[in-house]
Order: sequence, then C-alpha cells, then structure tokens
Amino acid sequence: MPERQIMNQEDVRRALTRVAHEILEHNRGAEELVIVGIHTRGVHIARRIAANLAEFEDIEVPVATLDVSLYRDDNRVRSQSQTKLQPTDIPMGIQGMRVVLVDDVLYTGRTIRAAMDALVDFGRPQQIQLAILLDRGHRELPIRADYVGQNLPTAFNERVKVRLMETDGADEVALILEDLDVEEESPEESNKEQEA
Repeated sequence: MPERQIMNQEDVRRALTRVAHEILEHNRGAEELVIVGIHTRGVHIARRIAANLAEFEDIEVPVATLDVSLYRDDNRVRSQSQTKLQPTDIPMGIQGMRVVLVDDVLYTGRTIRAAMDALVDFGRPQQIQLAILLDRGHRELPIRADYVGQNLPTAFNERVKVRLMETDGADEVALILEDLDVEEESPEESNKEQEA
C-alpha cells in the first residue's frame, strides 16, 4: 500500500520538544508531575518527554507505563489471542499527582477513555492531562488532547503509522492509504492499532 511521510526524525524531535515546553508552561514547572505512557509507543514517547523535562528543568520526572487492553470497550471484536498484555508499572503512585497521559496517535478516543479508567484503579490524581504526538481526528468520545505534536486531518481509509527508533529503528510518521475494495475492518477493530 502506498504511504506518504508526514513527519521525519527532526519533525518528531521538534514536536516532542514543543510538547515538553508546553507541559512546563501549563504546569508552571515539573513538580508533582507523573508521565504515564500507554503501551507501546506511548511509553517511548513518555520517556522522551520526561528526558526533555529533565533537560529543561533539571528535575527527574517519574515515568510510568500503562496497559489498557483489559479496559477497552471493544475487546469483544478481537479474539483473546490478539490481546497481548504488556506490563503496567506505576511504582510511584498517582494519588494527588498531576498525571500527563501520553500516547502516539489520538483517533476515536477509546484508548484514552480506557486509560483513564485504568488510572483510577491506582489512585485519584489531582488532574489528568493528555499529550499526543499526532491527532488524526474522527473522535467518537468527547476527548481532546492538552498537548499535540501535530494535527493531521485524515480520511477513514487512511491509516497512520508511527515508527519510533526504540521499536522500528527509525523516527517517522507515515500516512498509508488502504484499499477500500478489500474487506474493511470496522473502526472498533482498527482503533487500538491506530492509537497504539
């Protein structure tokens, strides 16, 4: 399938640097912040944002990881074998903290809703903010990111592929045009791939 590069390595770096600056500005520093990355690519993006915050403020911001697989409302459309669980690791706790939830792509909003449900099982944060590398539109739930690396309006037959050095050996975002003649999966089936 043909694909078009939307962001290159430098674009990704600049976007995450800008997001980190916006987080600092909005929160007036990095005190009482916890960065929580949603598996898989959201975890790597969260670590990069935390590294930027440490560089700018000379403060170590804790990073946690979150798997939302068991909290999704569309698990019924996927078989159990398709649901691969990743470790959730929130050692510092989130009670009373300002949590910055991080993912790579914001699409329908269902992954973020699941993440918020999962987070409250670990405590009641003072506030939950959302940082996204790419917002592609097509929301099904009233969810909006506080920090966005890039907005990219897309069509339903376009797929966004985020590639990161940690998982794919390169930093880039590509837009892939899917053939509508092939049997199309429902939006619920493709949501996690789009947002993961």
